[in-house]
Amino acid sequence: MSLVDLPARMLPSFDAVAASALCAADVEAPPACRGEFEFDLPLRHAGVHRVRIAWELLGPPGAPVVLVAGGISAHRHVVASAAFPEAGWAGDLAGDGRALDPAKTRVLGFDYVGADGRTDAPIDTADQADAVAALLDALHVEALQAFVGYSYGALVGLQFAVRHPRRLAKLVAVSGAHRAHPYAAAWRALQRKAVALGQLQCADVQGLSLARQFAMLSYRTPEEFEERFDAPPEVSNGRVRVAAEDYLDAAGARFVARTPVNAWLRLSESIDLHRIDPSQVAVPTLVVAVEGDRLVPLSDSVALVEGLGHAGQLRVLRSPYGHDAFLKETDRIDGILAGVLHNPGDPA
Repeated sequence: MSLVDLPARMLPSFDAVAASALCAADVEAPPACRGEFEFDLPLRHAGVHRVRIAWELLGPPGAPVVLVAGGISAHRHVVASAAFPEAGWAGDLAGDGRALDPAKTRVLGFDYVGADGRTDAPIDTADQADAVAALLDALHVEALQAFVGYSYGALVGLQFAVRHPRRLAKLVAVSGAHRAHPYAAAWRALQRKAVALGQLQCADVQGLSLARQFAMLSYRTPEEFEERFDAPPEVSNGRVRVAAEDYLDAAGARFVARTPVNAWLRLSESIDLHRIDPSQVAVPTLVVAVEGDRLVPLSDSVALVEGLGHAGQLRVLRSPYGHDAFLKETDRIDGILAGVLHNPGDPA
């Protein structure tokens, strides 16, 4: 059952969505709105579930809409604005003068299905893509100028291109491919086992923190760790402590402070459930790969682009930041996006 088959009663009316939104306008700043709504979504592996979609839209009315989606810890608040001044997850990937400039483009962000921890069922990237279509319906957005997806967002974007191609002009998929690589899937399985062990010990938070610390090693590269943490270990209270442990502990603490355990588990599983047939993508797609990405190897990005045929193009970045390069190499990513979003033809 696709989203287009959903009975109208399952989707909220536009008036209901608009009434629940918090909007702010300033003559010197782009207008911003955020809101949320619930509807019944047929999950690919678990039947119909009531889900919540939280969203934020920033930019001038009438401007083209670009949906921006990040990793599984990203959320609806993409970039800071006058209305919502807290820092967005995308940092310098969007803002004044950038390719994703809210003064010229309507930047749309949303919380992934399951991010609130309420959906305790397997969630597929196909489910996320259908939720995006429901969001566009609720906001009366006929089609996106582009879907810009990073990491997990790239997987959702690929599914959206397969399932709702008429609602998308261009796709940019950064550090995401058509499948979960077996090495990366094994890494995530061990992270989930760390959480399960913590749950057995009534130490859910500690288990999730450890899983996040494992994840940080997969997001970055040995070269970065050598440059940042090449210091002799210390002996403290009779135990050896290596230079990177403070960094890892801090990353784990920040993550558990904002992430429900169940949300992380289900979204982690969702990455491993992801699989598409690249030949089914007809939307012009730019794939951006990072040399040295341990989670999405360059070979998988090449295979994806080969499967896309005439619809796909590939850009490769060299970066010591591995899978997290999109959060660190913001100027280089911005240059790539500018070429895509401001080119009326296929991505190049």
